[in-house]
Amino acid sequence: MRLSTVQIFQQGVNAILDRQFELNQTQQQIASGKRVSSPADDPIAAVQILDISEDLERVDQFQRNGSLAETQLALAETTLADVGNVLQRVRELVVQANNATQDAGARQAIAVEVEQRLQELVDLANTRDANDEYIFAGFQSRSRPFEQSGGQVVYRGDEGQRFLQVGADAQVAVREPGSGIFVDVPVGNGRFAITADPGNGGTGVVQVTEATGSYVADDYTITFSQPTPQDPVTYEVTDGSAAVVASGSYTPGEPITFNGASVTVEGVPADGDSFSIGTARRQDLFSTLSAIADALNGAEDSPAGGAAVNNALNSGLRNLDQGLEVILGKRADIGARLNRVETQQAVSEDFALQLKETLSDVQDLDYAEAISRLNLQLVALQAAQQTFVRVQGLSLFNFL
Repeated sequence: MRLSTVQIFQQGVNAILDRQFELNQTQQQIASGKRVSSPADDPIAAVQILDISEDLERVDQFQRNGSLAETQLALAETTLADVGNVLQRVRELVVQANNATQDAGARQAIAVEVEQRLQELVDLANTRDANDEYIFAGFQSRSRPFEQSGGQVVYRGDEGQRFLQVGADAQVAVREPGSGIFVDVPVGNGRFAITADPGNGGTGVVQVTEATGSYVADDYTITFSQPTPQDPVTYEVTDGSAAVVASGSYTPGEPITFNGASVTVEGVPADGDSFSIGTARRQDLFSTLSAIADALNGAEDSPAGGAAVNNALNSGLRNLDQGLEVILGKRADIGARLNRVETQQAVSEDFALQLKETLSDVQDLDYAEAISRLNLQLVALQAAQQTFVRVQGLSLFNFL
């Protein structure tokens, strides 16, 4: 076969260019540390790299969500701890004011601090996060959830609960609607609540209320009677239809039992004094504190006035205990969610590490092999250059 001079030159140049291209590609791999820099390098590996990279981005988003969830839940837990401290302080004040040695002036002085604690509770219920969003407003996080109106605190938020995706199959609630914390709180002992008639003239004070599993919910009234001072004090319990369900002689400190309920009264009720018992309803914490402050401000230095205050404060104590139980329950729930987020964060970190190891196996360069290949390619390029020099010198004119 005959080869023209042009063909010989072209083949020599192509060989040099091919070796230069291979050498340049290896140099780029060594500089970047990546074996695959484009799909043309290894199509199958390129698809694997794309899939693994997408998984890593998704896991990274889960971890960012987890960090945000931890921040928001920690803020909610800290705020609820402060709410619990406020309620506990008010409880201490109520116990102090409920002492028989306190006069009306001292109780009114205590009411001043209770009112301050009420304002503090409203401020805590309107806590905002670093994004200036209210954490107890449900989905209405840009609007103030609790507003004081006409001497009452009204909830303006909704029942929404915001969730964050912290794992492929894990969602965690990071916001609590304020209604379930500050508004929807049971009163009394959780089954029923007891209220002294404002017209009571004796010193009867309800100390303990209990309900067993057989309690029959209804509207009851305990009425005391003593026709003459020489007669013993008796009681009669009637239900909502005015039917008598229990009666007997009254002994201070001994429980009055009926239809699964037990009520212990201390002191001496006057003839006609009564206590109303109804199914426990729901009441917001602000109303509980406000009622306590009103009772302290309205205290009177008389036996009947003292009994009225004692009954109101005992009722307030029971309501505060219900509120504290709700707060502790919410804190426990938030703590469980924090633990779940932390666990999921650890799982995501482990998964991300596995993905990075797999990605490294597929994408990263074996430097020992690449450097050996680079040396071989350098030798091949030098050989191609030297061959071209020798071939381009082959001419008949050299022999003339």
